[in-house]
Amino acid sequence: MPPVRLGLITPLILLLAACQGAHQEAAKPTKPVITIPTELGGDNSVDVVSTNAFSLPSPNMPFTERLNFSVGNSFFRNAWVIAPSTTTARDGLGPLFNTSACQNCHIKDGRGHLPVDHNDNTVSMLVRVSVPGTPATAADGIVAHPTYGGQLQDFAINGYTPEVKIQFDFDHSIVTLADGTEVELRKPQLLLSDFSHGDIGSDALTSVRIAPPMIGLGYLEALTEEQLLAQADPDDADGDGISGRANRVWDTVNSQLALGRFGWKAEQPTLQQQNAGAFAGDMGLTSALNRSDDCTQPQTECRQAANGGDPEVSDDILAKVTFYTHNLAVPKRRNSDDPGVIAGGALFQTIGCSDCHTPKWQVGEVPEMPWLANQTIYPFTDMLLHDMGDALSDHRPVYAAAGDEWRTQPLWGLGLTSAVNGEFGFMHDGRARTITEAILWHGGEAESSRTNFVGLSTDQRNQLLAFLNSL
Repeated sequence: MPPVRLGLITPLILLLAACQGAHQEAAKPTKPVITIPTELGGDNSVDVVSTNAFSLPSPNMPFTERLNFSVGNSFFRNAWVIAPSTTTARDGLGPLFNTSACQNCHIKDGRGHLPVDHNDNTVSMLVRVSVPGTPATAADGIVAHPTYGGQLQDFAINGYTPEVKIQFDFDHSIVTLADGTEVELRKPQLLLSDFSHGDIGSDALTSVRIAPPMIGLGYLEALTEEQLLAQADPDDADGDGISGRANRVWDTVNSQLALGRFGWKAEQPTLQQQNAGAFAGDMGLTSALNRSDDCTQPQTECRQAANGGDPEVSDDILAKVTFYTHNLAVPKRRNSDDPGVIAGGALFQTIGCSDCHTPKWQVGEVPEMPWLANQTIYPFTDMLLHDMGDALSDHRPVYAAAGDEWRTQPLWGLGLTSAVNGEFGFMHDGRARTITEAILWHGGEAESSRTNFVGLSTDQRNQLLAFLNSL
C-alpha cells in the first residue's frame, strides 16, 4: 500500500512565546523590565553544563529521599520487557508500543526529535490520533479512532504487527530578516503506511509530538490554580491581543474536571496522570490510573496478549517515577553578567515575548516536598493556552483546547539543549532546528512579536539569542 499523506503537521507549541508587543520602533517598554537571576530554579538550581545537565536531583532534597529518586530514575531510564519474564517488576511491554523506556523519548531527560530521513527511527516522538465528534463524557478529551485508539503505535513485541509505519517528508521555505539574513524553515509532512487493521480514513485527525524536557516540573505542579488563572484573559478584556486561557481536563484520581497543566495542549492535570498515560500509550503498560492500554475492540490479538500483572506498573513504581519527575533540578544560567545577554533580556521583554512566557513565579508551600517550597523561580511560561494561528493548527481539539491553541512552553534550560541532546527539535513536532526557526514559526497571538523579531538589527537579534541561550 502506498504511503498516505496526511498533510502538514502543524500544531506549534509556544517554544519562544512572543505574543503581543509594541513594534520595535516603540523602543520603550510598557512594563518594568524584570531582572533575571542566575538561579532560575531558586535554591534548587544546579551548576552543570554537561550532557547530564537535566538529570540531577533537587539539591535541597534530603538524603533520605535520594533512594526514592534513584529508584524512580531506574524505572524511567531502563527498558521494560515482554511478559512473562523473570523481571517481574518490569515486564508487560506492549504488545503495541512506541518505545520501551521513558528516557528513549526524553533523551537524557531532555528533548526528542524527528527522524532525519526515511531510514531513521521514530523512537523519541509519536503521533496522536482521533476522529471528529463530541466526546461522550467529561472524561473524554477526544473521540478516539475506533480502530487505532488515541495514539499510533509503530512498534510491537515478537509475534505481533505494529499498527503503522511512520515516516516524514519536509517542505522548505525561506524567510528573509530585516538585515538580509535568510532562514530556511521546514514543514514536516507525515506519511503513514503499512496499516495493520486497514486504512486510517480520510477523517482521521493526527498530531505529531516530540518529548519535551523534564526539568522543574515539580515546581510547575506546585503553582496554585489561583496563580495560574490570574494570568488568564480568555476574552482579551484588556485589549492587548493576548487571550491566554486554561484547559479544563479530566482528573482521574478525583473524578472531576481540573486545571490542565502538562502536555502540549495542557491536557493532563498532574504529573502522576501524565506518567500513567505515557506508560499506557507509549509502552502498553497498565496502572491503577489506566486499567487498559491502547488496544481497541477490533484489535483482538492485542487484547488477548499476555500481561505483566494487573496492573503492570504497580502503585509503588508509579509513585517513584512520579517522584523522580517532580525533582529534576533546573540548571543555572550562564553568562548572565554579559552586557549583550543583559541587553537581550530587555529585548525579550520589550518586544512582547514575556507577555506569554511569564518569567517569574513564586512557589508557596509544598507539604509533600518541602524542599521545593517558598522558592522564586523563572520558568518563562504562563502555563496557559494561546491561539497560534491557523497555519500552525493541527485542527485537532483536546478538551477545551482548539486545534490552533497550545500551552506556553517553559524556556528554562533552553540554552543547554545541544549539550544534553546533540540531536533535537524545538516545538511540539520538532520542526524547528534552531531557536531562530522556532521564533519564525509563531503566528496568531504571537504574530506581533514575530514581526518585531524579524525587524531587529543583526546586533539586537544576536543579543536576544544570547539571552535565550543563557537560560
